[in-house]
Amino acid sequence: MSDALRQTDKTTISRHSERATYDREVACAILDEGLVAHVGVSTPNGVIVIPMTYARLDDELVIHGAVASRWLNNIDDSLPISICVTLLDGLVLARSAFSHSMNYRSVVAYGTARLLKDKAEKQAAFKALVDHMLPGRWTDCKQPDDKEIAATTVLAMKLDEASVKIRSGPPKDAEKDMDQPYWAGVIPLGIAVGTPQVDPAYDGDAGVPEYASNYSRG
Repeated sequence: MSDALRQTDKTTISRHSERATYDREVACAILDEGLVAHVGVSTPNGVIVIPMTYARLDDELVIHGAVASRWLNNIDDSLPISICVTLLDGLVLARSAFSHSMNYRSVVAYGTARLLKDKAEKQAAFKALVDHMLPGRWTDCKQPDDKEIAATTVLAMKLDEASVKIRSGPPKDAEKDMDQPYWAGVIPLGIAVGTPQVDPAYDGDAGVPEYASNYSRG
């Protein structure tokens, strides 16, 4: 697996190219921290973009959905898709409205969907999806049975043709606006984790597992 992502006409960043990188390790770190991917796919009714859970399994990204899903029910191994994951790190308030921005880290990847058909391969994808959301949860929950596996479509896409774009740091006002009297700075953003709430229907006596009580992201 190459350390560099494949740079193509689709992945080459021209606007703010100084924010771009094609380092696979950086891309993997962003993907491993993120939780939601926006998946773009062309259908007979036009291009659609769907927010989905995902996971990175070695050098592939895996996504899943119900077999009954309208865009998944006729899937094959030749469907071109795109996957975008964005982490929002802060609101950037400049002196000028024109220079306001956001601090972020994003990965945009393109490829061809591979339909997972082997039961063991699908099971590995399910494990990756659950543990991506909450490490340690897979071994502490009921495993999918044959009926649930058959009812789920799982797709994998090679992490190859992709780009990373990152903005960080303070505002970047134009020189002509630097003497404006307005406050400028960054409001940091992140995922806030609350106290785990027990399911009212839970009648067990086990306490909140450590992976839930000490959960954090990033």
